[in-house]
Amino acid sequence: MLLKPLRSLFGALALAACLSPAAAEPPPVLIGLDAEFGHKTSTSAQAIQQGIEIAIDEINAAGGVLGGRKLALVTRDNRSIPAIGVDNLRELAAMPDVVGVFGGKFSPVILEWLPVAQELGVLILDPWGSADPITDRKYHPSYSFRLSLKDAWAAPVMLKFARQQRGASRVGILLPNTGWGRSNRNALTTASGAAGVSIVGERWYNWGDQSLLEQYRELRAAGAQAVVLVANETEGSLLVREVAALPQGERLPIISHWGVTGGAFAEMAGSALDQVDFAVVQTFSFIGLDTPIAKRVLAALKTRYGVPGPEQVRAPVGVAHAYDLTHLLARAIARAGSADRAKVRDALEQLPAYRGLVRNYERPFTPDRHDALSPEQVFMARYTAQDVLVPLAPASPARPERH
Repeated sequence: MLLKPLRSLFGALALAACLSPAAAEPPPVLIGLDAEFGHKTSTSAQAIQQGIEIAIDEINAAGGVLGGRKLALVTRDNRSIPAIGVDNLRELAAMPDVVGVFGGKFSPVILEWLPVAQELGVLILDPWGSADPITDRKYHPSYSFRLSLKDAWAAPVMLKFARQQRGASRVGILLPNTGWGRSNRNALTTASGAAGVSIVGERWYNWGDQSLLEQYRELRAAGAQAVVLVANETEGSLLVREVAALPQGERLPIISHWGVTGGAFAEMAGSALDQVDFAVVQTFSFIGLDTPIAKRVLAALKTRYGVPGPEQVRAPVGVAHAYDLTHLLARAIARAGSADRAKVRDALEQLPAYRGLVRNYERPFTPDRHDALSPEQVFMARYTAQDVLVPLAPASPARPERH
């Protein structure tokens, strides 16, 4: 006589279990981001986070991944210090639901990650770091994937700009004493011959130096007609202020790598920016781009983060690269049918064409190429003192078509 009531009780308990939040909501697939949030003048970490979060919102609104699992972001702050970054990578890799870890703008941190990522089998997803060795084929299979600039692509564009747009056939190069600086030294030396430019001198500085004027004057004395600068916002703004204080005839054009665009560079340089000929390499701009995907991302930036328009997007390459790379990661998870890191790694190499924000990707990655962008995306831009980064040349034809 008790069988029927017991069956009803068990049935009710089973139904309750099925309807419980734990059963209805499978655990999320986690994406890690370890970047320089604690670096006082940096904006790059925040830009990368914005790009990831906008993409996650879109992916989750469309049903998530793996039959309904949401994507979620977990962040760590490396403060631009490689040793902290390595500790953070190990901590994130120890979380079983973390499928991969995005890095920030500081190449030295990501370079220190490489052997650790191989050891742990955790994906490195690079939306900013440009040092060439990040995607060198030293490791097989390699766990590092980049959707960003490479120093080998930046060097010829900067030197060609010096020669053709500033009439400088002799340049000096000013570099940080880091892995990023050494990567650029090699790239600039290799590219100089084809660009028709001779490098008359190279000078080095350390992060935190209080002046770069002595190195600048030495390059000018060596016959440099322009200076190619590899710097982040602190040293870049320092040099701009020092050059602006010189007599007009002693101010050489400065052609800069893009580290300065990942921080409060214009604010720190102030009105000196309007007194110095300063150009910077880029791969993307929202300015003048009216594709549906760009409009959608700009609308999300306004709604979620209060960014009023394309001119006010800070560190735009960080937003755009991270957005596209997150969508590619989600497609790799779907292709793998799993969040297993090794399977997702393999799937990233096999992704089909994807129409993205930065470009149309015919084949984002291959087993022999872990860089999703190409030299065609690289162009020069200029900062205004109002903190607007304006392209100096038409965007690459490889950017997304209007549709």
